[in-house]
Amino acid sequence: MDNEPVLNYDLEAPTYDRTRGGDARAASAAEAVGSLLPPGVESLADLACGTGIVTARFPARRVVGVDLSPGMARIASGRLPGRVTVADVTRVPLADASVDAVVMIWLLHLLDETASAAALSEAARVLRPGGALITTVDKDAAYFATPCDTADLIVPVRARHPAPRSDAASRVAGLVAALNLEPAGETTFPGNGQGLSPRAWAASLLARRPAWTKAADAGTLTELCDRLRALPDQETPRPDPVYRLVRFTKTVNRTV
Repeated sequence: MDNEPVLNYDLEAPTYDRTRGGDARAASAAEAVGSLLPPGVESLADLACGTGIVTARFPARRVVGVDLSPGMARIASGRLPGRVTVADVTRVPLADASVDAVVMIWLLHLLDETASAAALSEAARVLRPGGALITTVDKDAAYFATPCDTADLIVPVRARHPAPRSDAASRVAGLVAALNLEPAGETTFPGNGQGLSPRAWAASLLARRPAWTKAADAGTLTELCDRLRALPDQETPRPDPVYRLVRFTKTVNRTV
């Protein structure tokens, strides 16, 4: 969902996995990350690792998790014992050029422009030459990747009310290019169990949870929600979001 409000992740931690697609979503994300990891990756830093449910699925590699939330880090530590640190992704407690890969799943969209740029800079700093940065981009578009009746109604209205996006693919590509990181492939994966019903969409829009709704007038949102409520199968979730995952490689012949 567009630039969703930052949650209290300490409070959310105990139920986070269960309410975010659980093992099915984590397995899809891990499979996608694994498909983009280059051969020979032995060490991996997971920035904003959350509960560790994704990167714990790479047991053959040395995984280090970093998360700002002590509650999330506590749960991640159960999956990655001795390898999780509570820290800010804009000040990663790892040495320069110390890991083969950096993974950032559903992180950049939570940060403002300054913090997201700093997080990308830190990722480049800790990567070895030839290392891979793998990150989700354009999270706000994920719910509209598959055509359906709710998307048909929401997308045109959303397009008239654009919101700033720290994880916009073009912005991320421009920032990492200045950090000597080059595009090296991409893939997608589904957010299993996260599709929203028309009724759930209407509730979300009226609560102005998507960032773009804050620029829309009340009449526009009311009309849109009325049209959503007129759709059939009000309680039936529509297609799951489809997340975009991109990989950048740190050039060997230059330094950050």
